[in-house]
Amino acid sequence: MKKLEGIVYGVSSVVNVPVTLKMRTGIYGNENIAHNIIEKVKEWKTPISLFTLHGRSREQRYTKSANWKYIDVCNKIADPIPLFGNGDILSYEDYNLRRAETGVAGAMIARGALIKPWIFKEIKDQAHWDISSFERFDILKNYSNYGLEHWGSDTEVWVEKTRRFMLEWLSFLYRYIPVGLLERPPQHINERPPPYFGRNDLETLMASPSCSDWIKISEMLLGPVPDGFIFLPKHKANAYN
Repeated sequence: MKKLEGIVYGVSSVVNVPVTLKMRTGIYGNENIAHNIIEKVKEWKTPISLFTLHGRSREQRYTKSANWKYIDVCNKIADPIPLFGNGDILSYEDYNLRRAETGVAGAMIARGALIKPWIFKEIKDQAHWDISSFERFDILKNYSNYGLEHWGSDTEVWVEKTRRFMLEWLSFLYRYIPVGLLERPPQHINERPPPYFGRNDLETLMASPSCSDWIKISEMLLGPVPDGFIFLPKHKANAYN
């Protein structure tokens, strides 16, 4: 705790914006410690403006659903400091349910935004949006242009930098199931549907769980990969150890 307090103090002393603290439930799956940390932080002279709590331990990664009951416990302990909950939100229904169940001040969305970047519009509009494969491809096209603008396009090294960032994103984006193909919307974040054919070839390609197909999509935007190119998503492991 002393080390954490020193870090927070150091940051807060050099910035003139509110300082927030994000944490997981703990390190190990069977030992929640976030509530103890929150109690200690509230005693510090250095103020924290907001907590964000991801409802999983470091060890769990994404092997189990987020523990929103524990988030609710921590939210009550954190009062009057606001707390945002985080975990498994992929639709406006998920967002509404978690806010109603816990009374958290808000929610942070991570994987849900990688799978469905338009989730924030859905929450704002309280509606499902059936984003076509062509619309998603346009989003990727913009992404590749931004990457080349940032990293540069004059050498193969920088083009491949953009490609690897795009492939990391595609390793999440493929999990989106178009609303028009769902029997019962909304889609839930831990659902793993069997392989399916989309409404066109591009939609089928974008739904593939295969790294080789993600590379094909990248080649449509950035040209052929160099000889010997290999890609494995960084989040492939299920646990930190």
